[in-house]
Amino acid sequence: MAKINLETELPKVIDWVRQTVGSCNVVIGISGGKDSSVVAALCVKALGKDKVFGVMMPNRVQDDIDKSELLIKTLGIKSARINIGDTVDALTNDTCSSMGIEKKDLNLLFTSNTPARIRMTTLYGVAAIIGNARVANTCNLSEDYVGYSTKFGDAAGDFSPLSRFTATEVMEIGDMLGLPFELSHKVPTDGMCGLTDEDRFGFTYAELDAYLRDGVKPSPEKLEKIERMHRAGLHKLLPMPCYEIKE
Repeated sequence: MAKINLETELPKVIDWVRQTVGSCNVVIGISGGKDSSVVAALCVKALGKDKVFGVMMPNRVQDDIDKSELLIKTLGIKSARINIGDTVDALTNDTCSSMGIEKKDLNLLFTSNTPARIRMTTLYGVAAIIGNARVANTCNLSEDYVGYSTKFGDAAGDFSPLSRFTATEVMEIGDMLGLPFELSHKVPTDGMCGLTDEDRFGFTYAELDAYLRDGVKPSPEKLEKIERMHRAGLHKLLPMPCYEIKE
């Protein structure tokens, strides 16, 4: 992928958001991380703060929710805090009861992906209440490439401002937009296991981004893992396969 000039691209992506969203409002899930912070800032630049609504969605307790509050205060946007804990617990308990299994035996994919899907459902519910609203996707190119998102969870949305920018570039855009350093450079975690994204990957975003933008290959072991994750996650980016009736 060719190297890009962010000074040139930033005004273009702001205009793209303005043209894509039009007269609609925007609803954004605010996690306190760099991606949602930058998307929110882009939308405020493009549409004005009165058109942007942030939704905090802790699952019971969120240790870093102060970062979400800082972003909302910094941008001056309207917001709501909706705790998804009871919903997650109710769905988990009913699923276990109906399937005759214990919570401890739940597949990790259920426990990790279900909150993300409930959050996206919540965002669309808020959008319906506000009216004339679009839900912003907050994924970036780096995460998308290795499939680090939840299908129909954070991978969903109505428009995606950052999906062609690497994680490194997102941080730079955050700086250019004047976001607090602690938001635009916040170390990304999944908020569940206490590990950073990079701990889980086995490679750094810097290594991944250098490979994506400059073709700089990491060690063979890391490259193999990057491409294996990419192949496994492609279904999250591609349209759903449909059976076609041939005349």
